Amino acid sequence: MKTTVQLPHTSYPIWIEKHAIEKCESLLNLNRKIAIITDSGVPKKWVDMIQNQCPTSFVYTLPQGESSKCFDQYQAILTACIQQEMTRKDAIIAIGGGVVGDLAGFVAATYMRGIDFYNIPTTVLSQVDSSVGGKVAIDVEGYKNIVGAFWQPKAVIIDPQVLSTLPKRQINNGLVEALKSGLIRDKELVECFKQETWDLEKIITRSILVKKDVVQQDEKENGLRQILNFGHTIGHAIESAYGLDTYYHGECVAMGMLFFLDNPQLKQEVLNIYKRMELPEVPDYDIDVLMDYIRHDKKSAGNTISTIHVEKAGQCTIEKESLEQIRIYLERGPL
Repeated sequence: MKTTVQLPHTSYPIWIEKHAIEKCESLLNLNRKIAIITDSGVPKKWVDMIQNQCPTSFVYTLPQGESSKCFDQYQAILTACIQQEMTRKDAIIAIGGGVVGDLAGFVAATYMRGIDFYNIPTTVLSQVDSSVGGKVAIDVEGYKNIVGAFWQPKAVIIDPQVLSTLPKRQINNGLVEALKSGLIRDKELVECFKQETWDLEKIITRSILVKKDVVQQDEKENGLRQILNFGHTIGHAIESAYGLDTYYHGECVAMGMLFFLDNPQLKQEVLNIYKRMELPEVPDYDIDVLMDYIRHDKKSAGNTISTIHVEKAGQCTIEKESLEQIRIYLERGPL
């Protein structure tokens, strides 16, 4: 299927289709110089499939992992673009997970004050969440996404076949963000996770439609888009406190959501889904360490922070809460 994100100043298509990656040349404008940004964890066959459709291109490969979303790699890609004489009329393709998409997108947003950017996500997490919406960023001093921009892609290609090479932990890591989308805005999506067999394509599609709807109403997170941060306030803090590579992003979001599920019955249903996903339990965290990261959260304003609470599946509220209240949640624990 094809859906289109409609924003006041731009619009772009999202293709969700098996084998779409094989026909990029008919979906994207590749008749120019293309910088293909990927990482060492992406199977070479997917990268080659893209490059073979580009008349003029080069590949830059990052080491796999969150630690690559840093100033050093950002500068290295910019340098490569300069050395390859990339111009404002050229484009960047990200093929990989959220780290690749965020970093490549930030390069596109800032190189020559902005060039075209195509996103081809290859993980469940990036397909259901980070590839849509235009948030691009790098991490600095252990703080996730603290330096970044809003830079919408020119197109997104979501090809379920690229997920066939993913390990189970990576798939479940991404499914957490899909479950999050259901909990805040789509009860039927939550019901998908209660089925004996999970329909991955249906889950991905419904998740994207949630993300698209929210972004169209609030591109730059001035209001409604904050609901997409459900679980992220404490989740990001856990992710940062444990070195950004101990736990996957989705695993940390899963931990963070537990603190803001206000209905005990719903929380138990979610825990049952977590068990099927084989997610790690919340570690024995240091409250002071987590609070230090939370104080630097982009959603904080002075001594308050916007949090998302869920009482019923598919419904949520945005609350302005004090940092003292967040500490109380941490003292109380996730269960």
